[in-house]
Amino acid sequence: MSRLLEIVVPGRLGTGFRWLLVSSWVSNLGDGFALAAGPLLVASLTDDPGLVALAALVQWLPPLVFGLYAGVLTDRLDRRLIVVTVDLARAVVLTLLVLAITTDVVSIWAVLLALFLLGTAEVFADNAAATLVPMLVARDDIALANSRVMVGFVTLNQLAGPPIGAALFAASTAVPFVAQGVVVVFGAMLMWRIALPPHGRDPERRTHVRQDIAEAFRWVLHHPAVRTLVLTIFVFNVTFGAAWSVLVLYATQRLGMGAVGFGLLTTVSAVGGLIGTLSYGWITRHVSLADLMRIGLVFETFTHLALAVTTTPWIAMVIFFVFGAHAFIWGTTSISVRQRAVPSELQGRVGSVNLVGTYGGLVAGSAVGGALAQHWGVTAPFWFAFAGSALFVVLIWRQLTHIAHADDAPAPASA
Repeated sequence: MSRLLEIVVPGRLGTGFRWLLVSSWVSNLGDGFALAAGPLLVASLTDDPGLVALAALVQWLPPLVFGLYAGVLTDRLDRRLIVVTVDLARAVVLTLLVLAITTDVVSIWAVLLALFLLGTAEVFADNAAATLVPMLVARDDIALANSRVMVGFVTLNQLAGPPIGAALFAASTAVPFVAQGVVVVFGAMLMWRIALPPHGRDPERRTHVRQDIAEAFRWVLHHPAVRTLVLTIFVFNVTFGAAWSVLVLYATQRLGMGAVGFGLLTTVSAVGGLIGTLSYGWITRHVSLADLMRIGLVFETFTHLALAVTTTPWIAMVIFFVFGAHAFIWGTTSISVRQRAVPSELQGRVGSVNLVGTYGGLVAGSAVGGALAQHWGVTAPFWFAFAGSALFVVLIWRQLTHIAHADDAPAPASA
């Protein structure tokens, strides 16, 4: 058992990281329950397409509305305390939701409010938690540590959590939310065991929230590697969001796979992600970060083209498997590059700038994808995604060399 533990989480990563990893894995399991149980609860209360879409919207809004403020708090306050406090607040919201369900007074509006509050809490918890890896492990081990965190996300949040959540919901409407609440509290207890070093901000420093946010944007604009990452994530999420916004229609109408087939596509993608993250250590020993980013962008660009032209389900599943591996390798690489480049006292705010770029791109892309599909058919968003991604790759290609030198680039002054 000790040998297996050493392979999965090497001792050099430290006891603090091991507590963080277990807490992250536990929290991801609970979030996985909610991925299935939340939409099922909404669907059990209404069949109004507008309200169903609103349920998705209230979970997309918090990162855009509160993301930058979450970054400011992360850099001002005790990051461990933020995660623990917010997780306990999530447990309170889940408890109230369970009481509403079990007493048969739950309404669609109460559920929408709960989803919005849970999504808001998750923004603050995730932003703070994302800054902890570089505080706990050595600089050269950040990529390895993030790959271990990502393994838990893929296996528990994407693969195991949703089917368990759906099964619990089938047994009783309230049970998955009870289970999520228990898991959230357990994750907070594990997080509390972590001892963190100071994150670098002068406790006597007094600034306005707008000044702190502006400082983060200036830092990103003057740091070539992180600027390139944020820009790339925004643009590629516009193209990705356009294509994936109609994915369920693509699977059912273009591929003729039905609801079960659509679920199979996402499962295959998650399995590809698991293989990718498990191979991450070997990959990064043989491929530079800049080349890894270039390969990933090319893969994603041609993924859109391949999906635009195929009508064969098994070919689509192969494409989704490869795309899943790329997506999680890309995610691990981008967060590792950012964590290695950004000073500790700016981690929260720069992470929030990245978060706003991520969700801003997805929201914009979804709007474009819906309009294209409505006027030119379900494959039109995929053609748009291919053309837009290809153009951007050509324009950004040379800039990706900055990523290879992220550790060597001088940090901009944080005046």
